[in-house]
Amino acid sequence: MQIKNIVLILIIMATNAFAEVDMVKVDKSENRLYLLDGESVVREYHVAFGKNPKGHKRQEGDERTPEGRYTLDYKKEDSAFYRAMHVSYPNQQDKDAAEDLGVSPGGFIMVHGQKNWLGWLSPITQRFNWTNGCIALTNTEMDEFMDLVKVGTPIEIQW
Repeated sequence: MQIKNIVLILIIMATNAFAEVDMVKVDKSENRLYLLDGESVVREYHVAFGKNPKGHKRQEGDERTPEGRYTLDYKKEDSAFYRAMHVSYPNQQDKDAAEDLGVSPGGFIMVHGQKNWLGWLSPITQRFNWTNGCIALTNTEMDEFMDLVKVGTPIEIQW
């Protein structure tokens, strides 16, 4: 029985080690982020968003996380938060919509860890939507995210 369990654990670990994350999906209504390999969920995380998460980001300072399909276009190791990966917001459609409203669309939306030096607070902070529109993970989860997700991976964010 013990050998069977060990073999099962090794199979699961090997499957995840060879999984190629080709899509990141975010469900804002459930505070969930999924790393996908095709249709298979490789990892699933509870995440925090901006304080006003429902609806698409329209302008700088609205504390909303954008909705739609974007690209994770670069990694940032020297952030005010523990590691980060940039979301390609705003796209041209976002810029045009903001211009029509006479506002700035904002930007610098990231998937990131906790505020530097405050990672120990994540059991509390991750229970609330506390960012300015970014997507927050714990620091341990952010390490895993950075290892599994390559620059250029699409991210789809929905309510």
